[in-house]
Amino acid sequence: MNFYDSEKMSDLLMNHGYATTDTQEDADLIIVNTCHIREKASEKLFSDLGRIKKIKDKKRLTVAVTGCVAQAEGEQISARAPFVDLITGPQSYHRLPEMLRKIANGKSISPLLEFMPNEKFDNLEYGKNKKGPTSFVSIQEGCDKFCTFCVVPYTRGAEFSRSISEIIDEVNNLTDHGVIEVTLLGQNVNSWHGVDYKGKERGLAYLINEISNIKKIKRIRYTTSHPLDMDEELILAHKNLKKLMPYLHLPVQSGSDKILNAMNRKHTAKDYIKIIDKIRKINPEIALSGDFIVGFPGETDKDFNDTIRLIKEVQYAQSYSFKYSERPGTPASVLDFQVPENEKRIRLEKLQEILFEQQEKYNSSFLGKEVEVLIEKTGGRDDQIMGRSQYMQSVYMNKNLGKIGEIKKVKISYAGKNSLKV
Repeated sequence: MNFYDSEKMSDLLMNHGYATTDTQEDADLIIVNTCHIREKASEKLFSDLGRIKKIKDKKRLTVAVTGCVAQAEGEQISARAPFVDLITGPQSYHRLPEMLRKIANGKSISPLLEFMPNEKFDNLEYGKNKKGPTSFVSIQEGCDKFCTFCVVPYTRGAEFSRSISEIIDEVNNLTDHGVIEVTLLGQNVNSWHGVDYKGKERGLAYLINEISNIKKIKRIRYTTSHPLDMDEELILAHKNLKKLMPYLHLPVQSGSDKILNAMNRKHTAKDYIKIIDKIRKINPEIALSGDFIVGFPGETDKDFNDTIRLIKEVQYAQSYSFKYSERPGTPASVLDFQVPENEKRIRLEKLQEILFEQQEKYNSSFLGKEVEVLIEKTGGRDDQIMGRSQYMQSVYMNKNLGKIGEIKKVKISYAGKNSLKV
């Protein structure tokens, strides 16, 4: 989502006369777009701002801080870094050109922290500066789940779904600029809902089907999902809609019902396994990815082992795992029985060892087999190109095997933990 926001801010500003530069020292405007999910986000922000201040001390420079840390800690940023000219949360960055004009005229701008997702999307333009065959499309923002560890409801606001027509217009616009694969984005993307052309309430599966009808679109993905919103229609879409890629990122966070309850996830480990079984029954080839948090307050050895048991039962193709870190303002940050940092580290290492073994095993199962790869960009070497398989694996190959934007069927000769090679 932050990558998408950064891209849209760049599009917006380029439409108002700005151009990008790879060198901070050459910039007239530097925007630090922040994310509050990871640990020590604020410290990293102020470290960056310290380096930027040295540039600003030598030249005329406008500095903006945007995103979720700006939303959560706008006043603190103003106090600690008074040289920052503009602070705006993720729902107000469509006002950047207007605010930058005011700053140029010598006006001081208070932090822009209103939640205005509808207004934001109405004022953005899409695709004009798009390069490459893939693109994110934000269809839903905010979250109403209120997991106790998560800052999203406080920094992105309540759930908001964009309209079907608006999303379809954006996708059509992107195809005019060479995009053939879209990834539908949302903090809780499968909670998306909209009214169709007959006035009937529809869910994500319907939207994916509508996008599938766009001829130039060849591939569709979506992320990130919540188990409670994996309805039957969406599960069946992984069987019936051929443009929907056989990959699903479905976070569970923990395999312990006690911890899931403390996280306010509103489902059990058994509920999650039932969903996985349904999906694999209708599409045995689907690649599954998950999120895991270790060391949540009150997590015992038994709770952690329940998570290990779930991981071994599911067998993941990809995964994302983290030590629990306190997010200011969240209910979990004030819970008793915080797990010692060293114990978190030990548990994470053990959990990741198993997850990485599963990932490497999954990738190794493709040795000697053919996969369809959408070539996205050049690789790390001059003679190399890189793309993704239908199962979301990174695939590297010689550049004489295809061009960026093509979908090629290739045979895999090497499989590592993080990528495949032809």
